[in-house]
Amino acid sequence: MFGRLKRDVRAVFDRDPAAKSVLEVLICYPGLHAIIMHRVAHSFYRRNFFFIARVISQISRLITNVEIHPGAKIGEGLFIDHGAGVVIGETAEVGNNVTIYQGVTLGGTGKEKGKRHPTIGNNVVISTGAKILGSFTVGDGSKIGAGSVVLGPVPPNSTVVGVPGRVVVRDGVKLDSDLPIDLRHDDLPDPVSESLSCLLLNIERLEKRVRELEVQAAGSPAQPAIEVCEGVGRESADI
Repeated sequence: MFGRLKRDVRAVFDRDPAAKSVLEVLICYPGLHAIIMHRVAHSFYRRNFFFIARVISQISRLITNVEIHPGAKIGEGLFIDHGAGVVIGETAEVGNNVTIYQGVTLGGTGKEKGKRHPTIGNNVVISTGAKILGSFTVGDGSKIGAGSVVLGPVPPNSTVVGVPGRVVVRDGVKLDSDLPIDLRHDDLPDPVSESLSCLLLNIERLEKRVRELEVQAAGSPAQPAIEVCEGVGRESADI
């Protein structure tokens, strides 16, 4: 019990530069309080004391503004930053060293029984306001962009952005899961913006070529030297 608490506290110091002391973390971090109370509720849930488990989870919700169903499986080193509005469903599974920012939902998509919430791999960062809905896996080392809505599986070491979420591969380089967790969730590619920029550039080149053809006196015009932006958008795929 104390070993897990020590790892949870260490996760706060590793990922939050605002943390100043162990006492501050223990008293002032609602994300940590929610994790501690969830571990207690989950122990009752595994012993089929469902009512007591739900009472504890509801008390935790009132105190921390974080709602974790007592049936959810939480790994080591989870860090819930600020925590306001975080919801984790009953059959959700969260791996080790996961970082969750405020407003994140790990939810289901219907009233079906059984596994209906996502499984989050190790070393995953889920940014502010992201919604991961359904029974599928988010692979190890992945990053979910702020405000993204993820409705399908995410391969390991991927970055997901947009609504619905799209996997974006940058330079074909995959993150190394042995490296420190990359918390730069503000520096994510935007494939839609890149495609629009490319489209505007090509329109500008076409207009320039049309003007050149209009001023030609006669003869067969030369082949248009139009550079087409290739590859933009090909590195993204709908999930």
